[in-house]
Amino acid sequence: MPTYHKLVRDYIPQIIEQNGKSCSTKILSEQAYLSALNKKVLEEAEELVTAETKQDIIEEAADMLELLHSIAEVYGASIEEIEKERKQKKTERGGFTERVFLVEVDD
Repeated sequence: MPTYHKLVRDYIPQIIEQNGKSCSTKILSEQAYLSALNKKVLEEAEELVTAETKQDIIEEAADMLELLHSIAEVYGASIEEIEKERKQKKTERGGFTERVFLVEVDD
């Protein structure tokens, strides 16, 4: 039986069971949950940067967005607050659409 030891979406255990398999799960403490969320962000970020098709990129970006929703909820924030901060940073510092790549800064 494969061992995963990772955070999964809420319905994954039911989906596994519907496929005729069994699994074991546990509910994480808040601290363990935060740690698992952080690891999951790294996992999904890796999947996003290695995705090759448009559909794969959309699916991985959706996973990242779901994680942002979960992280916001843990810290008592909302996606609207995150979006407000994103817009403010874009206004003050710009976005990433111009493809600016910083090489070095002379002191």
